[in-house]
Amino acid sequence: MRAETQNTVAEIEKSLELLAQRMDYETAPHRLEEFNARVEDPNLWDSPDNAQKLMRERQLLVDAIETYESIKTDLNDNIELIELGEMEEDEEVVTDAEEAIRKLQAKAAKKELEALLDGEADGNDTFLEINSGAGGTESCDWASMLARMYVRWAEKKGYTVELQSETAGEEAGIKSAAYKISGHNAYGWLKSESGVHRLVRISPFDSAAKRHTSFSSVWVYPVVDDNIEIEVNPSEIRIDTYRSSGAGGQHVNTTDSAVRITHIPTGIVVTSSVKSQHQNRDIAMKALKSRLYQQELDRRNADINAAHEAKGDAGWGNQIRSYVLQPYQMVKDLRTNFETSDTKGVLDGDLDGFMAATLALNVAGKSRSEAQGEG
Repeated sequence: MRAETQNTVAEIEKSLELLAQRMDYETAPHRLEEFNARVEDPNLWDSPDNAQKLMRERQLLVDAIETYESIKTDLNDNIELIELGEMEEDEEVVTDAEEAIRKLQAKAAKKELEALLDGEADGNDTFLEINSGAGGTESCDWASMLARMYVRWAEKKGYTVELQSETAGEEAGIKSAAYKISGHNAYGWLKSESGVHRLVRISPFDSAAKRHTSFSSVWVYPVVDDNIEIEVNPSEIRIDTYRSSGAGGQHVNTTDSAVRITHIPTGIVVTSSVKSQHQNRDIAMKALKSRLYQQELDRRNADINAAHEAKGDAGWGNQIRSYVLQPYQMVKDLRTNFETSDTKGVLDGDLDGFMAATLALNVAGKSRSEAQGEG
């Protein structure tokens, strides 16, 4: 077997090892038997919510087992084909099997990454907020670039994107925008994007063509589904209505239909301005519940909690990622050191490499914490 193929096989085996670890493959058949026994219980659907949860958990386990065993079988079959082709000196058989293994490596890597999305709310839809920071017009333009980047990323994933609210910049771009992004694992993917994003470029707004540094913040919160109950005391919120100040044109509201909800104990403020007042109130309340739920998740996760407490202003010293367009081209994540020179690709939504690196880092940190706890 050629050295390149041996390396590819080793990568697939590493992915298989992680997949087995994440689902605890040794106990998986026994757990599946238990699920099957509970599914056959005639009283299961007396509680529809519990029944649906059970069915989801069972299907996740079935999918995990089938994925692992399918990849492992395909790998072994193609290794055998290579060995057979080499023995019979049939180069065509060897080449076809090597190509199949390369494709299998891509599939295994994708499944390995998906296996990292096993947090409590990772499978949920998500709210994504973008706010311009230090830098005036430059930062407003940068915020609009970030909004475009995330919309492009979501569309490539096949997700649904709904604009919740938007405030235009005075000269260009946006001061803020909020989106709801819907699709399987939307929150799990995007949660790593929370933080301050820094842009360095030659300013299109500077007649002297000087290099400028701009900052904008991105914050991500899971949409609270029907299985998660978040109580909001009416006496602890303030609801204000105001006239929308969108990007202009025929869709700008001419009545005070936009809604702002302030949660007094925490200071959390959420807005919605793209629908009727009744719809905006409903959207904003859902967003508030999601923010409160995110706080609860933060309390359970020391790493995320520390990051949120330290987020500070959208300015120097608080960034998680730098996007440098001048004097060279480089996007670098300061948490994982993952970087690429394909700045155009990143700004067009090619973010999976950054997200994967952060997911892997968080899983490694969680595993170390659990090991220390056991010790």
